[in-house]
Amino acid sequence: MRPVLPNRGIAVVKSVLSGDTVTLLGRATAPDAKAPEVVFTFERVTAPRMASKANSNRDDPGAFPAREWLRGLCVGKSVSFETRKQGATAGDRVYGLLFFPSPEDSAPMNLAVESVRRGHAIPKVFGDPEKEPVSNDNANSESNNGDNEPIDPIQNYERQLQLAFQEAKSNQVGVHSPSPLVRELKNAVDDFVPSDLVNVCLSKKTPIKCVLEYIFDGSRYRCLIADENPIFKSYLHSSFTMILAGVSCPRVGNSRIDPPTQSEPLADEARQFVELRLLHRELSISLHGTDKSGACVVGTVHHPRGSIAVELLKKGLGRVSDWSARIMDPLDLPALRVAENSAKRTNTGVWVSYSPPELSGASEITGVVVEVLTGDTLAILPNGVQYDDESKLCKVSLASVRAPRIGNEKIGKVDEPYAAECKDRLRVLTVGKQAKVTVHYERDIPMGQNSVTRQFGTISVPKKEDVGEILISEGLAVTQRHRDDDEKSPRYDILCLAENNAKAAKKGVHSDKDYGHRNSNDLTNPQKAKSYSGSLMRSGSLKAIVEYVFNGSRFKVFIPSENCHIVFALENLRCPQPSPNVSSNAARGPVKEAEPFGDISKRHARLSVLQRNVELVCGGVTMGGVITGQLFVGTGAQRRDYSLELLGAGYATIDQRKIDYGEVSKVLIDAQTVSQSKKIGLWSLEQTSNVTDMPTVQAKIKEEVISVRLSEIRNGRQFFYQVVGSEAAGVVDESMKLFTSNHGISGGACDVRNGKIVAALFDDGSGKSWYRAKIVERKDKGKVAVLFIDHGNIGVVPISTHLRPLDTDLGVDKIPPVAKEALLALTHVRSLDEDDGFDAAKMLQNLAWGKDMSIRKLCELDGKLVVTMFDPATENAKTINEQLVAAGLARVPKQVEVNTMIRSMADGSSVKELSALLTTAQDQARKSRSGMWRYGDIGDDDEEI
Repeated sequence: MRPVLPNRGIAVVKSVLSGDTVTLLGRATAPDAKAPEVVFTFERVTAPRMASKANSNRDDPGAFPAREWLRGLCVGKSVSFETRKQGATAGDRVYGLLFFPSPEDSAPMNLAVESVRRGHAIPKVFGDPEKEPVSNDNANSESNNGDNEPIDPIQNYERQLQLAFQEAKSNQVGVHSPSPLVRELKNAVDDFVPSDLVNVCLSKKTPIKCVLEYIFDGSRYRCLIADENPIFKSYLHSSFTMILAGVSCPRVGNSRIDPPTQSEPLADEARQFVELRLLHRELSISLHGTDKSGACVVGTVHHPRGSIAVELLKKGLGRVSDWSARIMDPLDLPALRVAENSAKRTNTGVWVSYSPPELSGASEITGVVVEVLTGDTLAILPNGVQYDDESKLCKVSLASVRAPRIGNEKIGKVDEPYAAECKDRLRVLTVGKQAKVTVHYERDIPMGQNSVTRQFGTISVPKKEDVGEILISEGLAVTQRHRDDDEKSPRYDILCLAENNAKAAKKGVHSDKDYGHRNSNDLTNPQKAKSYSGSLMRSGSLKAIVEYVFNGSRFKVFIPSENCHIVFALENLRCPQPSPNVSSNAARGPVKEAEPFGDISKRHARLSVLQRNVELVCGGVTMGGVITGQLFVGTGAQRRDYSLELLGAGYATIDQRKIDYGEVSKVLIDAQTVSQSKKIGLWSLEQTSNVTDMPTVQAKIKEEVISVRLSEIRNGRQFFYQVVGSEAAGVVDESMKLFTSNHGISGGACDVRNGKIVAALFDDGSGKSWYRAKIVERKDKGKVAVLFIDHGNIGVVPISTHLRPLDTDLGVDKIPPVAKEALLALTHVRSLDEDDGFDAAKMLQNLAWGKDMSIRKLCELDGKLVVTMFDPATENAKTINEQLVAAGLARVPKQVEVNTMIRSMADGSSVKELSALLTTAQDQARKSRSGMWRYGDIGDDDEEI
């Protein structure tokens, strides 16, 4: 029989099982071999039985103090042993004696005898200690009696036990005391709620002293509370299972279950590493929380010689556990990350086969953010890359950040709470700005039956180091829950700290308040768009956000102030059609090819206006429900008309019909003329024969004074007039009277489209009659708005009863419109909806209506004459322009408008004189607080017409 232990030797006490039994740990025979262990029990001594399930978790009297005395004395220390009885195999228990250096005597202490003397154990055999003299030396000593015969060591040991037993009984110590300690062991979950214990520790901000009773694996322990602090009084001698915060070690297998499980690689090594350092030690533990089941407590062990978590990670015996790291002290996390990274670099332990992630692209991307796709994904155009195809854009997601998911209306899936807010915040932070992306890892993202490789990284923009951290700190996103072996952002701990702060402040997704989903008014429906268009046109300038680009001049736009989505198109412009979306048109038959420069103009729009804050001026609505108007990009000195930009780049053309009708401003025509002359963009293509040459800019008109009579007043500065003595007016009146007598007053079928010249029925008080009119806009319920071109007034009439085709000899090519439109020079008035605007129109009516007035033509802007007007019957009469300004009902424009007029005139001296005269009148009106100046100065952003 080969003994498992030598007769004598030295070993380390690994653990103390009871007052008479310990586990001894020997020395490993090889560097990588496991050190031998043996359960060692004191010979001929028995200690009270410890609490276990076999005895209903109740100690025998004095069992716990006996174990604690022995544990506190020798656990983790070297002792000498002497074996007396041992089994045939390593699994058998060994009986013998243990000796420990005595703190009071140079001779070693027999732990069995000392345990009996302190009342922590009793001898198994009771004898008469006075029968023979006993040497005070321990059993290793050999002394002679009077006959010089050696004393039997066993008998001498038994006599020492009997003397120690009698001494303990006389002193009433240990189990011989009147009331020895009896524990009733309480277990977490069964007898108390673990979270209650955690709350006590967190509220008092104090650690708790515990003895680590058992090591399940490198990161899970059973702890016995040994803290006598009054706040833990109700939990004293209770046990709970603790998970080491921030670390996850390989799991140890279980051979007692069916089927048995195998240990994961390095699980036994991690367990042994912790047992040697923590098992049966009394240590302070900081509790942070519980796992998701609430059965296990998460905590940090404080060892006098360092952090067990750091040492485990440094040796590659575990990984950083992100879920438990979230709830621990953030200041402790950097040490864990450094230790794990060190093990990764050296391929130690569980990282033996680790290799850094290989990126399919560049590890760093710098470029312009073109579009925000979701709350955590962007499309970036790298610097130096020509944007000639959508594939040139890099899609990058924020590393370790999860934003609320955008819904899908087609399948009835709504947005997750704060999804829209997160996406909009990311848009404000990044779109149109230079961004730097540091790529950390890649993932394969499923896309239908295929998958694409997506890069994940940290995105920074000027003055913002990490936009993901901003989203998380504002409660608009959360950190991604990674598996322990997943790659993650190097700033993951900072992101977790930001999330904890957002949770504490109850921001965004962490708020207790019910989330109200944003419901906007969808005006992309033609019927809704037409009914709501009037409100948009009356609103003037509107702040908006471009959400989608259909082509270079057609967009889907969101207007926050009106809480509505519209389809918006630039008025008077036409852009070539781009390539259709192949995925959305797959079921519609063959895909139509893009027109020349269609894709280029669309990409230009995506770079310039997509997801940007823009300014809209709505001017009309089409039959398809598309709102038309002007769009301005940028602010301050960078503010620009996007229509001019498209025309200047040759990516759009002006609708020729709009030019023929005189509805296009001279500025747009000039921009197109320049690009046409330089053969830019569309004009570089060979023009077909049906392309009409662009009209030349009108020559500068000569100043002249004519006598007129007003026929319509639109506001305080805009009016229509007829030239006094003009034969055209009489010809038109006679011709339309004849037209009425020939056709009657019943309507007729005609071509109804904007700009078409027709005959419209009107009642001037003397009866219904036909007048020449131009269709301006189609209205609902079969009506149109028409401009009576010979008088200047506008009316809304039914199509079926109040319109009919005009005879060809009455067309504008035969007889030009009698009424001409004019503006009072260098005067701006308010709209008729305001009191000052109404008073200005009223004053113009009082001064000029029904009289023969004289006007001086100065120039022509946007197809309208710019004039001064005065009464010829009054000597040295002031112009009406000056009278309106002096009354405080009009104001003088800025110098830039004055300069524009001067450039459009052959001789601008009269405009300069008029500007000086009106400025003097305005200063007088301001001093006297007249009209619009009654409350003092008005701002530059005051609404002007």
